[in-house]
Parts: sequence; structure tokens; C-alpha cells
Amino acid sequence: MAKRKKSDKSSGSKSKIKGVIKGAGDVVDQKIVTAIEENYMPYAMSVIMSRAIPEIDGFKPSHRKLLYTMYKMGLLGSARTKSANIVGQTMKLNPHGDSAIYDTMVRLSRGYEALLHPYVDSKGNFGKFYSRDMAWAASRYTEAKLDAICNELFKDIDKDTVDFVDNYDNTLKEPTLLPATFPSVLVNANTGIAVGMASNICSFNLRELCETTIALIKDKNHDIMSTLPAPDFIGGGQIIYDENAFKTIYETGKGSFKVRATYKYDSSANCIDITSISPTTTSEAVIEKIIELAKSGKIKEISDIRDETGIDGLKITIDLKRNTDPDLLMQKLYKMTPLEDSFSCNFNVLIAGVPRVMGVRELLEEWTAFRVECVRRRTAYELDKKRAKLHLLKGLEKILLDIDKAIKIVRETENESEVVPNLMIGFGIDETQAEYVAEIKLRHLNREYILKRTDEISELEKDIAQLEGILASKTKVKNIIVSELKDVAKKYGKDRITTIINAADITDVDITPDIPDYAVNLYFTKEGYFKKITPLSLRMGGEQKLKEGDEIFQSYESTNTADLLFFTNKCQVYKSKAYDFSDTKASVLGDYIAAKLGMDEDEVPVSMIVTKDYEGFIIFAFENGKLAKVPLNVYATKTNRKKLTGAYSDKSPLSGLIFTQEDCEVVLTSTSGRMLLIHTGVVSLKTTRNTQGIAIMKLKKGHRLFKIEKYVDGQFADPKHYRSKTYPTMGAFPRGEDAEGVQLSLTDL
Repeated sequence: MAKRKKSDKSSGSKSKIKGVIKGAGDVVDQKIVTAIEENYMPYAMSVIMSRAIPEIDGFKPSHRKLLYTMYKMGLLGSARTKSANIVGQTMKLNPHGDSAIYDTMVRLSRGYEALLHPYVDSKGNFGKFYSRDMAWAASRYTEAKLDAICNELFKDIDKDTVDFVDNYDNTLKEPTLLPATFPSVLVNANTGIAVGMASNICSFNLRELCETTIALIKDKNHDIMSTLPAPDFIGGGQIIYDENAFKTIYETGKGSFKVRATYKYDSSANCIDITSISPTTTSEAVIEKIIELAKSGKIKEISDIRDETGIDGLKITIDLKRNTDPDLLMQKLYKMTPLEDSFSCNFNVLIAGVPRVMGVRELLEEWTAFRVECVRRRTAYELDKKRAKLHLLKGLEKILLDIDKAIKIVRETENESEVVPNLMIGFGIDETQAEYVAEIKLRHLNREYILKRTDEISELEKDIAQLEGILASKTKVKNIIVSELKDVAKKYGKDRITTIINAADITDVDITPDIPDYAVNLYFTKEGYFKKITPLSLRMGGEQKLKEGDEIFQSYESTNTADLLFFTNKCQVYKSKAYDFSDTKASVLGDYIAAKLGMDEDEVPVSMIVTKDYEGFIIFAFENGKLAKVPLNVYATKTNRKKLTGAYSDKSPLSGLIFTQEDCEVVLTSTSGRMLLIHTGVVSLKTTRNTQGIAIMKLKKGHRLFKIEKYVDGQFADPKHYRSKTYPTMGAFPRGEDAEGVQLSLTDL
């Protein structure tokens, strides 16, 4: 066995990876940059280019390989065949397992109900897009063929409209793109996650999209939103229309909009039937969330919920309690469950091998340019064919002048190889024409046959002139595309399934639970325990019960609906409500906050702030002598998030923080014993939570700022002694009676 090579001294540096296998038994050092370039980058490019991102024809490679295989199997307009047969044949183009290929086919199928215009006409159990648990049957039990709309995907594919490349083992040819006669890239939803990028394209109504494309071809400044108001989903639902949001999506290809479920109320059974949901969720997720809300008491109007999905489609039934307003309940459920969800758009498409995020206008322009090239290539192919045929018939026409002469030349030629040259000499035709004449059967060497064939010459000349005119005119090419789009819209266009409702027409419902609001006293200890005690209980109770060595660190008088912010030693803040905690007594320890709020390992709360309006600001003091002033309203969130990271700067450990409604004087104390009295007005207000602040207190080597506290009138006999006109400054040692109580303990150092 070869010995392991010894690494040099530089092998321990971070710029190298130890133990990269070079050959049998050999282990060498390799730079990280080189390893990434040689190994990870090709993988990333492969995922982007050959797997996750769709191209301008609207397909990923796996989709294209499957559909083309089915096309070559003759499954367009024929009877269905077993899915297992299709999967097996597709493996000649797609070097993946049968499971991955079958999954791809399922998602393209009519039975799965994921696409607005499915490409696979399926028979059997193909599962459902809106169900997480409804699995599809194995490929040996299901059947499939290409749907009729695939005629538009493969139209003229054999006329050199697109390029073909070798498959993975160079035994077959496959198309790089499909010459779709409509903008399929926007007709069906498409999602892909690559490396460092992703794509999420929503579906649009085919008829509206064709009309929009036609209008853009005729007028590049056409207002897209006038003919393409919003996306359309196979599952229906309602789109909450926000004009500004859709303008952003149409212009940039990025943005989001809200989709909500549709329902109907059955008064006879006193129940709500949900018949469609957002394409971003599943029926199981909706039911689980509603059950969770009912169990927690946040929704009290529901007596039962069940999934009644059947052959008629999706149906979630919610039984209501008596005197429940169904519309009001649904408004609550829209806010609290995935019945209303956001669809995030990211129109990332590969254009000539380059991923680009484009708006709807740019995407349709790129598709039009692609389709123009397809039509031109098809026209050039047909022109070459007709020219070649005309050339042959021109030679045949010359034979018409003297058929007997042609027969005589063939009969009197001794060697077969001299027949073609002799015909060329005898009639003044070229080799191709002579070969064509020589191959005519003897039974066809009559005047009638030759006249019928030569009658095609004038028709061919007209066709050639027409094809040449198309190639010479961009307008004619675009007119052909427009004609094809009109034909597609007429054949396959459907009415919009997803309805559009204006955001301004939606009534906002307050879903805040009915929480009693009353006065409470809030206590927070140094060891991280919290108590909520009513004034009455506080008056009747005795001394505060605390752990040995613990003490009350902060106390507030507030109400039961106040917001509580617990800042921790890990630069995070946990938010909760006072009513999330039970009323207690002074004689109990209270709730241990780290456990109650589910804090991270080794994370402990260091301070509590109580607020109802998020007015005021926080002064953060850091061990390096810097102070930061941050408004409390930057911690207010509309989504009721329970945890915020980056609550303050992590560049230096936190010494302490002070919450105040207005600027005041604070005292800073360092481990050297020096003290500094400053007014918080000298610290500028920053709206970024993780600001590093400004240097206020100079510190000698080995010392740190360890305490910040509010200044109390009379705390110092001579306050001027501790103030400074310039910052940063070291502060001053305490004088006389001021030094009492300032003695540093071992825990302060």
C-alpha cells in the first residue's frame, strides 16, 4: 500500500482541504477555491442548465424528454399505453430512475390537476396536486397518452424548426427546445429550485395570453394589464387584486400576490363547503391548522371539520355552531389559516443558456423572437424542399420534349453507370435531374404521367415565391405567428377559472382574541424568572418568593394586554403578551422565561421591556465603551413574530440596556472604578437594530464598561465632576461619599 504523503507546514491553513484523494492510496492537499471550481461549480451549472430552470418553450429538460418520447411513441392522437411503458422508453433520453420520470409524468397529467392545460391525458389514479396524502398509483396500473394541445408543441418539429442534439449515450437525437405555437412558458405553472437561484412561474389564462401576445406583436407599447389582468389557476380560488403588486410582477418578474379559497354556505346543514384552496397549500394543511385553532380556543364557532373530497373534486366541510355568521368566520379563517396565502413570483427562465429574471412583457418578446426563428427555419426548410422538387420537375419537363429519345438513350447504353451521364448529355440536365429521370418506372414513361407531374411546376413556383416573400418580410412572419395564436386560442381557450376581487372591497376583520384587560404588576428577576401579579393579590400576599441569591431586577405597573420584550445574551429578543402568562402570587417563583419562551441552548434573558405603544427608545451599552440608541418601534412587527434575531449589535458583549420614553441622564461604570455621567441626547438615534453605536467611554487595557443605570437626582454630591464636554472620555473616580456602594465585586470584574 502506498504511504500517505506528509503535509507541509502550510497544510494546516484554512485555504486548503486536507485528505483529498488523488490516486489509489495517495492523499494530497488541495486549495478550497480549486476544489469548488472543479467540483461544486460544474454541479451547480448542471442543476441550473439541465434540471431546475425552465427554458423559453416552458419546459425543463425532464419534461421535454418525456413529452418527446411520447411523441415518438405515436401517443399523440392514439390510444393510451401503460405508464410503465412510457417510463421505460423515456429512460433512453433521461438517465434517471423510473421513479423520477414517473413523478414528472404525474405532474404533467390531467388527473393530477396541477396544470391549467395538462400535456398528458391520463387514466387511473394520478393523485391530486391539492392533497399531500393522496398518493398516485404505480406506473404499471395507470395509462397515458399525449393531450390534444401537444399538437401545438410538436407542430413542424420535423421541419428543422429547432436544433437536435445527441442523447446521453449518442444513440438517439432529442430536441433542445419544443417549437410551441403559443407561449407555454406562461400558460402552466412551473417551479424549480437550482443552486443559488430558483424559478416560480404562475399560470395565465391561455386565451388571454394569446390575445396579449397578439396585441404586443402589433404594438410593442400595448398595455398588458388591459388584456392579461391576473394569473389563472386550475384550482380556481380568488386572487386579491392589487394593481401596484401586479405592475411590479409584470415589469420585473418578481413579487407576490394573495390567493384565497372559495366557499359556499349550506344553510340547510349549517355548514361551509370549501371548494378550492390556494395553489401554495394542501387540504391536509388547511384542516390541521383549523383543528389547531379550534383546540386552542382561538376559533370557537366550529363544531366539526372533515375532508369530503371525492370524484367531484376538492371539498372541505366545516360544521358550524348555532348562530354563527359564516362570512365573518371565513374572514377570520382567511387571516389565520392557509385558506389565504401568498404566491411568490420569480420569472426566472433560461434564455440562450443564461438564466434571466424577466417581466411578462420581456418574456413574451423573447418567446416571439424564438417563435419568429422557428417560423423562419420552417419556411426555409419548406422552401428548400420545394426548390429541390421544382428542380427535378424541370428536368422531367425536358423529357416531355422527346420521350422516345430518353427511352432510346437508356436502351442503347451498354453500361448501367453510363445511363445518367448519357441522359445529362442528351437533354442538357444535371446529375440530380438525370438520376430522378432514370429512376422513373417504365410504366410511368407515358405522356399522361409526365404532364400531370409537370403541371405542378407552376404551383411550385407560386409557393416558392410566397415562401421567399415570407423570409424577406418580418411582418409576414409575425402575421403567421398571429394567425397560429388565434387558432390556438380558438381551439384550446377556456374561460377564466380564478376570479378576481379588488383588495379595497375586502372588509378587514379584527381577529384579536377577546382578552380581558386589567391592571397587573410585572416582575423580572436576575435569574430570569417572571411574575404577573394583580394589585389585589399583591396587597394580600406576603414577601416575594425568590430562589436563593436571586433578586427582583425589573418591575413595571401595566395591564394584561401589554407587550413584553425579553432581550437575551444571544442578540435576540423574544416577544410575548402579558396575557400569555397566568396570574400568580408573590409566594411562587413564577415562570422561568428561557424555558417558557423556548430559548436556544445557553441563551438567557438579560432584560425585560414592557410597552403598549412602542414609544420611546433603548440605550444599549457595550463592554467596549460604546452606546447605541435605537427606537423601540423597530421591534414592532405586524406578523406577531415571537422571535427577532439581530436585536442589537454583536460586535461587543452587552453590558446592559435602559428603556426610556425621553432623553435622560445615565451613569456608566467601568471595571476600573471610573464613572461617567452623560445625557442620552449626545447619542444619535439609529433605526437599524444592530447599530454598533458611538464611542462614549475610554477604557484602559484589560478594563470594560460593565454597568449602565439611570441617574437619580442627588446620587452625586457634585454631578459636574462626572460630566465631560468631549467624548469619548475616561470618566472620573468617585469622590468621598459618592464612593460608598460603588465597590466592585468579583462578579463585576
